[in-house]
Amino acid sequence: MKEKIANLKKIISDCESVVIAFSGGVDSTMLAAVTADVLPKENILLITANTSTFAKKELLESKQIATTLGLRQEIIGFEELDVKEFSDNSPERCYYCKRELFCRIKKIARERGHNVVFEGSNKDDLADYRPGLRAVDENGIRSPLREAQLTKDEIRQISAEMSLATASKPAMACLASRFPYGEKITKEKLQRVGFAEEKIASLGFRQFRVRSHNDLARVEVEPSEMNCAWEKRDEIALICKKAGFIYSALDFTGYRSGAMNEVL
Repeated sequence: MKEKIANLKKIISDCESVVIAFSGGVDSTMLAAVTADVLPKENILLITANTSTFAKKELLESKQIATTLGLRQEIIGFEELDVKEFSDNSPERCYYCKRELFCRIKKIARERGHNVVFEGSNKDDLADYRPGLRAVDENGIRSPLREAQLTKDEIRQISAEMSLATASKPAMACLASRFPYGEKITKEKLQRVGFAEEKIASLGFRQFRVRSHNDLARVEVEPSEMNCAWEKRDEIALICKKAGFIYSALDFTGYRSGAMNEVL
């Protein structure tokens, strides 16, 4: 792993001035922290998109992390629901979203005098269905973690060694990933899922998802928390009702990343 870290720093050092697409998640935080160790902080700008699919709690945390790292952050408004191919929710929705978003970020980077844009995908992302990576490559966006062949586990380990608060942060994904392909995504549906997940998190669950199937909320929790979910089923059911779902169900398979890709 020392070799990978050295390679990552070499990739970063070859760039004089960078913009980092920054969500405040495990990957982009570690990338920002290492970049701040390599380049002068004034040569780094974090850009975070405030969107309907980005939970407000996540936006607040991204601001706190940027402040802790001592890096400039710019919040930009971006409504991916205005991208028809995204709101129609085809299997290619992430491609169209990322294509539009990175075009905007590249424009801002040029205006601010930065010559390179980084994003935080890692080696493990290549094993999943990630059409957004095609938009990354088409736009000439650099993926230093991917280029350095760093896995998610390695990124978490490095984050822990750097005492980053995100080292053990649960995996987070765009709220659009809660919907089966073909079901139109609306702001109201996103708010419904966001509300349900925020309230279920307050019950103490760490890694979970509320998958939306029209009027049904399918709740995925880690297998280790399945018994707890069953014990708190009445509370979870009430939360889903308050969110606007008519029915709720506990998925016995448990939480898994990319569950909606299983039909592809």
